Amino acid sequence: MFFFINFMFSAFARLLPRFLQIISSRSVTRATANRTVIVGCGETGTYLAQYFITNPEKGFLPVAFVDNDPQLKDALICGLKVVGGDNQLPSIIEKYDVHTVMVAIPSASRADLRRIYGLVRNTDAALKIYSGVQDYNDRVGDNAHANLRNIRIEDLLGRDSVKLKNGEAKALLSDATVLVTGGAGFIGSELCRQVLEAGARRLVVYDFNENGLFYIGNELSERFGNSRFVTILGSIRDKNRLKTVFDEYKPQLVFHAAAHKHVPMMEINPLEAVKNNIFGTRNVLSQCIESGIKKCVLISSDKAVNPSNIMGATKRIAELLFMDFNRQDKTEFCAVRFGNVLGSEGSVVPYFAKQIESGGPVTVTDPEITRYFMTIPEAVSLVLQAGALAKGGEIFVLDMGEPVKIKDLAEDMIRLAGLMPGRDIKLKYIGLRPGEKMFEELSMSAETMDKTTHEKYSFCATIPLTQPG
Repeated sequence: MFFFINFMFSAFARLLPRFLQIISSRSVTRATANRTVIVGCGETGTYLAQYFITNPEKGFLPVAFVDNDPQLKDALICGLKVVGGDNQLPSIIEKYDVHTVMVAIPSASRADLRRIYGLVRNTDAALKIYSGVQDYNDRVGDNAHANLRNIRIEDLLGRDSVKLKNGEAKALLSDATVLVTGGAGFIGSELCRQVLEAGARRLVVYDFNENGLFYIGNELSERFGNSRFVTILGSIRDKNRLKTVFDEYKPQLVFHAAAHKHVPMMEINPLEAVKNNIFGTRNVLSQCIESGIKKCVLISSDKAVNPSNIMGATKRIAELLFMDFNRQDKTEFCAVRFGNVLGSEGSVVPYFAKQIESGGPVTVTDPEITRYFMTIPEAVSLVLQAGALAKGGEIFVLDMGEPVKIKDLAEDMIRLAGLMPGRDIKLKYIGLRPGEKMFEELSMSAETMDKTTHEKYSFCATIPLTQPG
């Protein structure tokens, strides 16, 4: 009996401080954790609630559920009450002193995210999205915290992302030799990645940007090895260099992404725009015909529609050159019109991000100016699909929904940085720059828009009614 009592008291004396320390640390953690409302009571929401309730050190303390199913109102799930629908979020955030709104709806569309963001944007709560795919039958190695992300600007586009099926593109690229001009650029480098992933036998990356070629070459080498691609330093203005490359590597497909694209810069240097975007393009087209290339795809721009600046005019002439060359030979020439690509070099998104980081102001040309936007996957998928579907002479255009006000884009980016427009970061209107339009267009009135064989909201082919000469 003495041994048993002595053992119990010794164990109690050792374990009590440890127990009190755990209780104390958990109390402190819960007191300092972000009070969180979870939107969605499905399997994902239930998992997140259980995970963060049992792991308060992760920094989130669930206090309630929000769900639009009226039958779940006032239900208790994981000990948490379903307090209403997402349209009540502003009052719920205030009532429960919420610091974070966590969206746990894997099927949420951009329209859903925009609606929820609109309800949360004027509160002090942060918006998080759970983007992970969780195996609920195997809780080993839980990574719920790692799969939480902030809402991104692309989530707030005025439409859902267009998902294109690239089966035809993979069949076209498989075991082919592909040349990408401007392959070190933003779109060109992503094209290079996708071309190699699709199974191309050989990729020729052609660009005049030495540093860009160095970086894309290192990246492709790490991902795909060195046997399936080559980086070539050269300009599309150099006919002899182009001929040497075409003769040596004998590509079957060409994606022509090399161009000068910055509107204000080209207004100052119009001759360079003409030499590169027009004469350089003509060099590529002529070499494609001489070398018997199967298909050539031009990366064009929505600024080529009713152009009001040098850059847009040169891209429109490049489109017309493609149409004209398509009538001369068996090579199939087509073009792809892009809107603004989110995050690309020179686009407003990284520009605004730098201004926000430095404390502002964020400079917007005009409060009413609008632009079309597309994501990088959409842009590259469109190019690859164009190559697969082209019969020659088409201009492919993605259905990009409604244009976005640049003022709204700037304000959303400020809010996503946890700041308030006008209070923490000011907007400054500087007026239109030389050559800029208030709005962009995807097609001209003289062009007929025809749907492709793909689904309704994928992309369209424009049949140009105006030919050069």
